[in-house]
Amino acid sequence: MSEPVLAVIPARLGSSRLARKPLHPILGRPLLEWVWERVGPMKLFDRVVVATESDEVAALCKRLGAPCVLTDPDHFSGTDRVAEVAQREEYREFDIIANVQGDEPLVREGHLARAVALVRDDGWEVGTCATPLGSIEARRDPSVVKVARGRAGRALYFSRAGIPYKREGKPTEAELTQPPFLRHLGIYVYRRQALARWVALAPSPLEELERLEQLRALEDGISMGVAVVENAGPGVDTAADVIRMEEVLSQQADASTLTHGT
Repeated sequence: MSEPVLAVIPARLGSSRLARKPLHPILGRPLLEWVWERVGPMKLFDRVVVATESDEVAALCKRLGAPCVLTDPDHFSGTDRVAEVAQREEYREFDIIANVQGDEPLVREGHLARAVALVRDDGWEVGTCATPLGSIEARRDPSVVKVARGRAGRALYFSRAGIPYKREGKPTEAELTQPPFLRHLGIYVYRRQALARWVALAPSPLEELERLEQLRALEDGISMGVAVVENAGPGVDTAADVIRMEEVLSQQADASTLTHGT
């Protein structure tokens, strides 16, 4: 029998780049509602719970029928929020915990399953995913996090810079559609012990330099496997992302109407 998996959706109301992000309307509905409707029914997870510091978000969860835990408002990151939930008595049975970002309404169950398998089947302490970078613009964009991956799938480094560097000329658009030029996806699956170790660490020098908390885990030697997946959808971090997401979701709704007929 497979080990059970707990999924935690961190949903912090006090986002810096997009005000009140979990409640921000996407086609007239809160962003978190889109995420919950996608993740809540996934058969991959044995339990799914939202973690927030906000009474307003908790009220939305109650309306949606989504289990919710009010967590410490002073947490530094979503990982800290996930770890607090995992330590609660009712979730102590889970040794595998997934962090499913609350700003990813297009997250795919197949991608999450790949990250779970890295931990449950392949022995990594943490599992995550990446997808081909895709374009020169994405390579140049510091908001797009890149990852360098070793032959066995180990995460070697994460950066906002264009890694890996190609010494002989610049990478072409075609080269950027395949490894080793990879965009990191905000998916994390942890062994309980690795999650506890991660959040007990002080912020690391590289983490503070790049503003990427996963570098804290790498600097401390936590083993992190990276699965390469295809066709990953975007998340929502800025007002421009909202516009793009509404276009994608509208297209999906139109496609569904054509397929099923209404």
